[in-house]
Amino acid sequence: MTATGRSAGTRRPTVTSRVLDILEAFSADRAALTITQIGRRAGLPLSTAHRLVGELACWGALERDADGRYRIGLRLFEVAALAPRGPALRAAAMPFLEDLYEATHENVHLAVLDGLDVVYIERISARDAVHVFSRVGGRWPAHATGVGLAMLAHADVEVQERAIAAPLRRFTDRTIAGGAELRRVLAEVRRTGVAISDGQVETFALSVGAPVHGPDDTVVAAVAIVVPSDGWDARALVPAVRASARGISRALGAPRALRSPETARHGR
Repeated sequence: MTATGRSAGTRRPTVTSRVLDILEAFSADRAALTITQIGRRAGLPLSTAHRLVGELACWGALERDADGRYRIGLRLFEVAALAPRGPALRAAAMPFLEDLYEATHENVHLAVLDGLDVVYIERISARDAVHVFSRVGGRWPAHATGVGLAMLAHADVEVQERAIAAPLRRFTDRTIAGGAELRRVLAEVRRTGVAISDGQVETFALSVGAPVHGPDDTVVAAVAIVVPSDGWDARALVPAVRASARGISRALGAPRALRSPETARHGR
């Protein structure tokens, strides 16, 4: 099996697919790998892994440390910086994320939707903030997060229906686990303009998220604040999260952000 979980014998073994399997061999908990580990996780013969890893290292996609293990190289960071939903979005959002962080000194997230997952592109957190699994560049199922629900609720109908029909991974007994429940929650998010995820990933964490709109008024990202569920009222966090999402939307040039909050929320 390759790093993507596909059988190496069921697809055409192109050079590109092999290179991608090598890159996918790395993860947050496996950031440094030997050639042997890379070959095994990518489903490649050792000789092939050695050759391709050498080429990737020469280009800068991989870097070799003092122990002879390989890590993702800075050249990939440079390429990733060209993504339209990355640094430009983050730069526009940072002042508002920092203001939102000052309101609680807990966790603040900025994320984009990729398929049925969210990818975090920024996180601000205090040392003693409530524990969260998110990290910049990390991926998480959208149905279980405040940012994910905020974006899914405004995604294309086809994307919403795929999410509703898909098996929904459960993390706690509060995680949305069925399509009918997810459909109801997404409708509520559209009605209120915010998404509340209470104890879906960890029972002691509460997330309140709101969608961020781009220049054509489509939802391009979401912002959320994550606090301990004990001692915090989600309703008290809603105004600050809405204001942050609206500020980012305005910075991105969203026409709806120039209208009154009530008018924008009802799509007029």
